[in-house]
Amino acid sequence: MAANNVGLPAGVSKEQAYGMAATEMEYRVELFNRLLNTCFNKCIDRRHKDAELNMGENSCVDRCVSKYWAVNGIIGQMLSAGQRPM
Repeated sequence: MAANNVGLPAGVSKEQAYGMAATEMEYRVELFNRLLNTCFNKCIDRRHKDAELNMGENSCVDRCVSKYWAVNGIIGQMLSAGQRPM
């Protein structure tokens, strides 16, 4: 039976692994949607309906996404270390 759980941590069944993967995917989708909404609302001018982003919008989105990922990484490290984010 151990051959069916190749690559899984000890004590984790295939069903548990699928459940953890599904939870991780839901988290990633939620994170992406929050990032998208935050950076869109901050950076995109709704008065103009151009087909492409202008230089200012493009730079703003780039900085916003970079900062969002950096903060997300810091919070993740703090949580994994058992610290509370401020």
